[in-house]
Amino acid sequence: MSHNLSDFVAQSVQTLPEALRLLAEPADPSLGPWRPLAGGTDLMVTLAAGTLPAGRYVDIWPLDELRGITVTDQAIELGALTTYTEIRQHAQLMTEFPLLGLAAKETGAIAIQNRGTIGGNIANASPAADTPPALLAYDAELELTSLSGVRTVAYSQFHSGYKQMDRRPGELITKVRLRRPPSDAPGRTVHYYRKVGTRAAQAISKVCLAAFARIDGARLLNIRLGLGSVAPTPLRCTRTESVLLSGPLDEALIRRAEATLAYECSPIDDVRSTSAYRRRVTLNLLRELLQQCRSDRRE
Repeated sequence: MSHNLSDFVAQSVQTLPEALRLLAEPADPSLGPWRPLAGGTDLMVTLAAGTLPAGRYVDIWPLDELRGITVTDQAIELGALTTYTEIRQHAQLMTEFPLLGLAAKETGAIAIQNRGTIGGNIANASPAADTPPALLAYDAELELTSLSGVRTVAYSQFHSGYKQMDRRPGELITKVRLRRPPSDAPGRTVHYYRKVGTRAAQAISKVCLAAFARIDGARLLNIRLGLGSVAPTPLRCTRTESVLLSGPLDEALIRRAEATLAYECSPIDDVRSTSAYRRRVTLNLLRELLQQCRSDRRE
């Protein structure tokens, strides 16, 4: 599949209302609706490969309204155009939500990290993306904005199928919100992120597991598991979480959790790996996480 540049229409905007007005326009009979273009790191690859669908693209990169990281008493909010580099350089974000920094570090080379955005990574909707497992582990929320107003969606509910999202016509992802836990929350915390790929850097993941856990003695008080590359969408493993919260974190419970996770994930065979390998590695990562939770070492 190949295209001429005449198959595309691109328009840059300077304000959020201007972008929303374009996104709200009726679809063109031949080119379809306007689609937002942020950092362009994925789009340029597919354009060069000849696989980018012809269409109309609105360049939102100039929008200052979608930039910046804001810290409040309740949350840390990231504008949708926050880059991976900006995530890694924000000291408080890295202290409270370190998995996001680890995910940003795993995303491509420095040039990609300087241009790629958190909102674009979400909207691209790849099940192998690096930041979604961390966002699931931190129970992130998305703010979506249109001419009709603003609504909030739990990120765990955002992806409904492969490349399918709860983004209504005319909506734009404008913020990612991470709720800050109470400073007096009991127990110790464990932040876990592990990406397995063909090589150590600049590789698309075969399996990725991110987790946030709070543990007191032999029991987990809270745990959230986010998986990438093992299902049609980034996967929040709620069934496995429920098993892990049901009793003391002993070997019997770990085995029950492994059996549940083996059922809950649905990896496929593709050019990067096999379903059997992905399932085995997923269970190995879960055991590594839980052994870390059981250790006396503080995280």
